[in-house]
Amino acid sequence: MKSPEYHFFICNSYRVSGDPQGVCNKKGATDLLQYMETEILDRGLDGAVSSTGCLKVCTKGPVMVLYPHGKWFGEVTEEKIDSILDALEDGGDTSEFEI
Repeated sequence: MKSPEYHFFICNSYRVSGDPQGVCNKKGATDLLQYMETEILDRGLDGAVSSTGCLKVCTKGPVMVLYPHGKWFGEVTEEKIDSILDALEDGGDTSEFEI
């Protein structure tokens, strides 16, 4: 299997015990997973989306990481996802959205 060009990890605040009570989850990170998946498909991007446990940047939640690029995004919303994906489609400069 070929690795995707973009792999997005969205924090869903799950702790080792499986408790989904952290900041990202309470701020709607679960809904962002489906939104991101739909946007990637609609745009025809070579990407994947995964949910993660707590990324330990709660003050910036919901948090998203772009791999293998090593870019971190905080306070992610559907609007911010649109802007990040637009930037990636236009050449990849996402620095104004990074934490």
